Amino acid sequence: MQIDIITLFPGMFAGFLTESIIKRAQEKGVVNIGVIDLRDYTHDRHRTADDRPYGGGAGMVLKVEPLFEAVEALKTPESTVILLSPRGETFGQAKAGYLSRRDHLILICGHYEGVDERVCSALVDEEISIGDYILTGGELPAMVVADSVIRLIPGVLGDPDSSVEESFAKGRLEYPHYTRPSEYRGMAVPGVLLSGDHGEVARWREEQSFITTSRRRPDLIKKFPPTEKEKKE
Repeated sequence: MQIDIITLFPGMFAGFLTESIIKRAQEKGVVNIGVIDLRDYTHDRHRTADDRPYGGGAGMVLKVEPLFEAVEALKTPESTVILLSPRGETFGQAKAGYLSRRDHLILICGHYEGVDERVCSALVDEEISIGDYILTGGELPAMVVADSVIRLIPGVLGDPDSSVEESFAKGRLEYPHYTRPSEYRGMAVPGVLLSGDHGEVARWREEQSFITTSRRRPDLIKKFPPTEKEKKE
């Protein structure tokens, strides 16, 4: 997969690209990530990428010309162009799975009061939001989307089952986890996890996943109704 990120602040991505799973995915050649400075597509000596909005009002708007030129320089027939925007569709695991099967993502980091609407109508395939709150710009959302997508690409995670068992993968939160020691300050690990009975462990995990989801995210239960197996348990 190729992921290109268009931003006014390319320096923000230095740590993201050089640590942990994202670094290893690039080293394996599973994904290639490009960070493009939007100002490289401006044509004045001040490298101006924003301007005052027509009609007046507070703030600045990202200009149409540099965004068009940047996207057109990167775009291929396989590209999906995404604008990170508060007005976009709320990002979730299903969308991450869909995007992980694309060949090329172009992520545009919105900023200031937004981008010229002609970019949205003529260039962008999808607008995505990571939640109902305001951030300084689209750089953090771009990292969130890229991280969530990359970990779903085959070959990125060491254990292929890891992404299947994670929270939200099946509309449920993940079950509780424990590791050594088996007892600490009077708090013991559930006996079933020490039993060696893999069937009982699997049943306990499914049950705990449903219980945790019911208590902490009842909205997910409404969205993904209990299975016949969950009803019985």
